[in-house]
Amino acid sequence: MIMWLGLLIPFFGTTLGSACVYFLKNKNNELLSRCFSGIASGVMVAASIWSLLMPAMEQEKNILIIVLGIFLGALLLLFLDCIIPHIHPGTNDEEGKNSHLNKTTKLVFAVTLHNIPEGMAVGVVLAQAIQTGNYFSALALSIGIAIQNFPEGAILSLPLKSNGFSKNKAFLIGALSGIVEPIFGYITILFSNWILQGLPLCLSFAAGAMLFVVIEELVPEMVQGKHSNLPTLFFLLGFCIMMMLDVLLG
Repeated sequence: MIMWLGLLIPFFGTTLGSACVYFLKNKNNELLSRCFSGIASGVMVAASIWSLLMPAMEQEKNILIIVLGIFLGALLLLFLDCIIPHIHPGTNDEEGKNSHLNKTTKLVFAVTLHNIPEGMAVGVVLAQAIQTGNYFSALALSIGIAIQNFPEGAILSLPLKSNGFSKNKAFLIGALSGIVEPIFGYITILFSNWILQGLPLCLSFAAGAMLFVVIEELVPEMVQGKHSNLPTLFFLLGFCIMMMLDVLLG
């Protein structure tokens, strides 16, 4: 039961964020979107450090293993970034392989792409919790990712609404973009026997994948447009929220 709760909490965060289409009248608030990217970035950086890298370094004294895991995770996301056609919210620049997919599909792919490492991270930590019986750190990560997913759901659903989609359709597409997280989390748990044998490498792998997403996608989205210090403050807010969750529950 706790395992499924840990897997589904992040998806609930995406769903709640997507529900912003029903409450926010301003359809295209650039500064709000940048603040959302800021808080998402802060949560992911803190989660990578406290929930993934620090536990990995406690178990593995050879720092080269940790470095290897970070780069392997980043390279996986780089590979996916190069082959999956997508457009980041707030831009019209297409990335990945050329395709005839419409803009909406590419927007969904962009958000779905960086939900993959988040699902993997939750799955790795849950796999460790299943063995040790200590689910508090896993739940802390799940809650932190859910907080981070709230703005991500809004970042996707609000532009869809402004592009002419109905509120219901924009909400549904935004919510479903997060379904890959419990799926990849569960797939990761299925390989728990292998993961637990190389847990430090797997933890650092997930951290590298998440950090790649922050640097390649979320930070550029946070700083684009007219200068403002608010997105930076929201980054720090997200960082501190995740840090406190991990310290209090981990």
